[in-house]
Amino acid sequence: MRPQFSVFIAASLDGFIARADGAIDWLGIHALDQEPNGYDEFVRTVDAIVIGRGTYETALGFGDWVYGDRRVIVLTHGARPSRHGEAFHAGDPAGVLPRLAGCKRVYVDGGNVISQFFAADLIDDVTVGILPIVLGGGIRLFPGGEGEHRLALERHHVYRSGMVQLSYRVRRPEAAPAR
Repeated sequence: MRPQFSVFIAASLDGFIARADGAIDWLGIHALDQEPNGYDEFVRTVDAIVIGRGTYETALGFGDWVYGDRRVIVLTHGARPSRHGEAFHAGDPAGVLPRLAGCKRVYVDGGNVISQFFAADLIDDVTVGILPIVLGGGIRLFPGGEGEHRLALERHHVYRSGMVQLSYRVRRPEAAPAR
């Protein structure tokens, strides 16, 4: 049985998750110390995290290792030395599954990685916080190639900052009846 794959991410109103240079300074619109958005509670429910190289490099720039002692797998084509126990994987998302044995829930982060996991039909739920800003360019949440996926809205919340958080479950096509 494979783990549940979950996305928890913020995006601008025009669908960007970072500026073109990878900067996420604009996320400060929503002051987490004043209005927690559920991220801390979410991350406590995950056993492992799968991220892309860009997200990995951003996380390294925070100083403290933000993922704690959770298993982290970085999807990248370039092998690197591990700095915090993270593992590196070159290949498709399905190839990561053996490395996630025993995990119940996996956090998937980074635009390209999320896209790849959607394309592989592995994403089970998505929580996205839409921030009240139009960036006009940058790194897209969905760069293309994900294929069509139907979603069912499970929750929504409007914050004083103007952020709207939407939580969806990915709807799987129903199996055809047996004849």
